[in-house]
Amino acid sequence: MNLLGAIDSFIKVVEAGSIVGAAKTLGVSAAAVSQTLNRLETHLDTRLLQRTTRSMALTENGTAYYEKVKHIARDLESAHSAITHAHTPLQGRLSIASTSAFGRHVLATVIAGFAARYPRLILELSTTDRKINHIQEGIDLSLRIKPQLEEGIVARKIVSVPFIICASPAYLERVGWPHAPEDLQQHACLAFRYPLDGRFLRWGFIRDGQRYDATINATAISDDIDALAQMAIRGAGITRLAEFVAAPYLDSGQLVPLFEHRDAAAYAEPLDIYACVQERAALTPKVKAFMSYLAEYLETRWPMDAGDIEER
Repeated sequence: MNLLGAIDSFIKVVEAGSIVGAAKTLGVSAAAVSQTLNRLETHLDTRLLQRTTRSMALTENGTAYYEKVKHIARDLESAHSAITHAHTPLQGRLSIASTSAFGRHVLATVIAGFAARYPRLILELSTTDRKINHIQEGIDLSLRIKPQLEEGIVARKIVSVPFIICASPAYLERVGWPHAPEDLQQHACLAFRYPLDGRFLRWGFIRDGQRYDATINATAISDDIDALAQMAIRGAGITRLAEFVAAPYLDSGQLVPLFEHRDAAAYAEPLDIYACVQERAALTPKVKAFMSYLAEYLETRWPMDAGDIEER
């Protein structure tokens, strides 16, 4: 029996949640995967999986075994990649997932330049605000905001993007300027609803080194940040936009920034973005190359102090 092959099949079954799913990943028949599992269980003299025609579940021994062997396949792949790519150009598929706005406004530009540098790579970008499963969806790297981070994920903060509280000149002329975050209660505010769980993302501020959430009067709500920007341009109220969304509207004068000065008034808490992989073994040469390229690009727009770097 090819023990490493059998272990890999077992890992693929657990990660896919079914023998059929693992068979598709491995490019073999479901019967072949089932036979391989049977041989592995015979070799170990224990039942790893409880299998019926409709369901599958790890046994207690299966769970313990999976925890010990789950890194083997990735470690072998990583070792193979390190040797292979030491003398050959990066090639193959690199799948990246990102929050919708960051993917649309930032990553699309970065990927264009990265693709030109590594023409033998096939790049796939998924922009979504839903929960991502790296293993089941074949995602190599994801870019997430803090509320999306989950237990066990390997995450590194790569950038802090300023949030801009802003409104159109027409709105401010009609209603007046807020002088402090506390004034937002008397203004029409355009709020972002987080698609993952339906809650509002709070408007955080920093004053005298202390963070706090401002109370806002949400008169319009959307789960699309670009829609909120368009509402604000047309005078619907005050909104909070990441700088990469707000920048062109600020440059054109369609939106005006509020609470910019850090000396007296509070300023908006920045948007922290993290580069995430399922585990450290997933930091393949392709992933490392993209992270390095992305870090270079982000550093030119939003430099971070060494003390701002954070790993989870």
